Amino acid sequence: MIARIWHGKTATAKADEYLAFLRERALPDYRGTPGNLAAYILTRAEGDVTHFTTLTFWDSLESIAAFAGADIARAKYYPEDAAFLLEFEPCVQHHESHS
Repeated sequence: MIARIWHGKTATAKADEYLAFLRERALPDYRGTPGNLAAYILTRAEGDVTHFTTLTFWDSLESIAAFAGADIARAKYYPEDAAFLLEFEPCVQHHESHS
């Protein structure tokens, strides 16, 4: 199993709206991709900034590529993200499970 981790930041004033967008658009996209085992959104408010982390689990690198494209290290963004995110981190992290 492979965990894929993405991080982004929004203004706290927009955090609820961004979370609603992610639930409506991103989670179904993750979960609808064959090979996705689970998808979660984590949030942490720090004053005027709210951090978002998506934590997804996959059965293979090929499944991740079907979701994210051939360069699986690149973050996948939606056009709507521009209205929310304070910056666009270019890469995600991948971790393999050895349990």
